[in-house]
Amino acid sequence: MSAPSPGWFLFCALLALAAEPPAVRAQELKWRGDVLPPSAAVAPAPATPPPPQASGDYLSRMDRDRDGKVSVVEYQDWLSYAFDGMDRDRDGVLSAAEQPGGRGQPLTREAHRARLAERFRRQDVDRSGFLDAKELAAPPQGQ
Repeated sequence: MSAPSPGWFLFCALLALAAEPPAVRAQELKWRGDVLPPSAAVAPAPATPPPPQASGDYLSRMDRDRDGKVSVVEYQDWLSYAFDGMDRDRDGVLSAAEQPGGRGQPLTREAHRARLAERFRRQDVDRSGFLDAKELAAPPQGQ
């Protein structure tokens, strides 16, 4: 079984962000996942940021403590930028109106992070509690 492109999981997050106006996205987040202070002046973000070229790019972007591996918290924090960008009223819940298409069941930040933790668990094939570049590039395994 061959692994898909390293950008497979980022594609889903980018689809979710596509509904967010670029100006809001630019004010709230940098591409690398850093939250900007409200006072920062920011130019509008490009419509589609360039995808990382290799799984090592994901590792370097997600690995906040620079220990060469990605913990579940680092994974959740990185992949929560889409949630944060869509939560316009900052109440920690994505209402139907805040979701793509204006519909869907409300989703809490806790439920979103729990889903990400489950995906992390499925990607952590060596059960080390961390993801390396190879695991980041592979799709989550079955149950």
